Amino acid sequence: MRPAIETEKEFISRIEKHQGIIHKICFVYAKNESDREDLYQEIILQLWKSYPSFKENSAFSTWMYRVALNTAITQIKKPNLLLLHVEMPSVGDDSISRMEASEDVKVLYEAISQLNKIEKAIILLWLDEKSYEEIADTIGISIKNVSVKLVRIKAKLAQLIQKLQ
Repeated sequence: MRPAIETEKEFISRIEKHQGIIHKICFVYAKNESDREDLYQEIILQLWKSYPSFKENSAFSTWMYRVALNTAITQIKKPNLLLLHVEMPSVGDDSISRMEASEDVKVLYEAISQLNKIEKAIILLWLDEKSYEEIADTIGISIKNVSVKLVRIKAKLAQLIQKLQ
C-alpha cells in the first residue's frame, strides 16, 4: 500500500494533467459559472473518493470521464443544475478562449445543451476524439450501440443547429 502523501500527490498530478475533461463536462452539464464551480468541486470530491478503486485496467482519463460523467448526470437531477442556456466559460484555458471567438462553437454547444444527458456524454467523448471502444467503456454500452447512437446524435445536432442559425 502506498503512503497517503504519495497517493495525494499522484492524484493531484493526474487531475491537473486531465483537468480539461472536468471543465468540458461542467461546461456541458451546468447552466452558469456558479453551478459549474459547484459541479467541478463535486466531481473532484467523487474522483478522490473513488481513486482507491482505480485499478489501471483502463486509461486514467477513461476512468476519470466515467466518474465525472456519472457525477454530472447524478447532479443534474438536482434543481438548477440542468443546462438551459449556454454561456462560454471564463476559464483561463487557451482552448476555451479560442472557442469563445467562434460563433459556430457557440451554436454547437447551444445545440448540445438540448440533448439528453446520455447523448451529451457520448458526443462530448466523441468530440474529445475518444475511440468507439473508449466511449463504450466509459458509458457502459456496446461499441455497436455507440455507433448507432452517434449517427442519431449527429443527425439530431444537425437539425438543432439548423434551427439555431
